[in-house]
Amino acid sequence: MIDILRSEWTKIRSVRSTMWTLGVTALLMLGIATLISASAKGSADGPVQAESAIAMGLIGTMFASLSMATLGVLVISSEYRTGGIRTSLMAVPKRMSLLTAKITVFTAVSLVVCTVASAASLLVSLVITQPPSLETGAVVQAVAGGGLYLTACGLFGLGLGTLIRHTPGAIVSAIALMLVLPQLTTALPGQWGKTLSDYFTTNAGSLIVMDRGENSLDPWSGFGVYLVWVALAMIAGAVLMQKRDA
Repeated sequence: MIDILRSEWTKIRSVRSTMWTLGVTALLMLGIATLISASAKGSADGPVQAESAIAMGLIGTMFASLSMATLGVLVISSEYRTGGIRTSLMAVPKRMSLLTAKITVFTAVSLVVCTVASAASLLVSLVITQPPSLETGAVVQAVAGGGLYLTACGLFGLGLGTLIRHTPGAIVSAIALMLVLPQLTTALPGQWGKTLSDYFTTNAGSLIVMDRGENSLDPWSGFGVYLVWVALAMIAGAVLMQKRDA
């Protein structure tokens, strides 16, 4: 298994699209945090409160989640597109071992990069806004939440990429499930509509970054629900990966 992990690490760090996507994710978060924080500081009549400063520092995660999902898709769909998956499966006939290695390496890389990017974005926001009081626990949870949420988004993309195998199709599906449909569910009527909205993909998962208050779930419960969505996509992809030809 160590050799398979080493092979996947070589793949993920040697492909330009991977490094570019990780760089774009970090720059996107930093850029948005800087612009929003500077704008808020310049237009505020009084001091910016800590809660608002933290929210502005991590608002970029809503956009960075799509770039991480795209990266997750590319980790496996690019091999299907080029035919490299046949070589990978010749070297590692046990398909679940190959998929497990991809998941493990991707999780480790994205968790480190996204947590560092979240910390840097939050630091920029706090330096610019200079809130009068700040709770260390809230900052730590926000940074950890940003890293975990973006990593989960990447794994969701990886699951969809394994399931669909076609890069554009998987990316469009990720956009629909993470951005478009979550917004549409908020317009559903009645209690059943609210429940569906609360438990739907990123509506639940993003609570770990920004708790909107009106959701019936708490941040960690919401993230747990999101992980269930991620697991369903991954399990469905794994089952079809076992059954289909490369």
